[in-house]
Amino acid sequence: MFTGLVQSLAEVRSIVSDGPGVRLTIAEPAITQEVALGDSIAVNGCCLTVVAKDEVSMQFDAGAETLQRTTLGELVESDRVNLETSLRMGDSLGGHLVSGHIDGVGSVDQRVDDAEWSTIWFRVPGELTRQMASKGSVAVDGVSLTLVDVEDDRFSVALIPHTLAVTTLGKRKVGDRVNLETDLLAKYVQRQLEWKV
Repeated sequence: MFTGLVQSLAEVRSIVSDGPGVRLTIAEPAITQEVALGDSIAVNGCCLTVVAKDEVSMQFDAGAETLQRTTLGELVESDRVNLETSLRMGDSLGGHLVSGHIDGVGSVDQRVDDAEWSTIWFRVPGELTRQMASKGSVAVDGVSLTLVDVEDDRFSVALIPHTLAVTTLGKRKVGDRVNLETDLLAKYVQRQLEWKV
């Protein structure tokens, strides 16, 4: 589990084909020093396992399913990604509960910049907005955000200067694709409501 509070904007050092998947190498010395092999790290919101590391970088395997259902298959060398280490029992929950399991991919539909602040609209598959409500939570590329407006096939978030500076969202432009994870509780509520008694 994660909180959606990004700890680092890290660099993709290499992407090497490995069977049906790829081996990602991501450079981030501070996080690399504190993790062990087998630990879970959220990479742009996707929960991946550390399979190798050195002093400055970590390696992750991303399988065909992950590459097809997320934006990780679109990464290229030198891209920046959001990183977050997994939540430990007793840690402060500053964002919201994020599983690291991507529900779908959306795209930037509109961006309104106002000085150092931004409002971004994301176009999403309609089934995902059924799990969203104004003032609820959503994770975009692993970033915990508060929903402002929710329409049938898009939603908006208001981003403060800090979030724009320390996550990938600051560089997102119209047409860019992003990983989305809806609120865990909303998924369970929807599932229960769908049961026929």
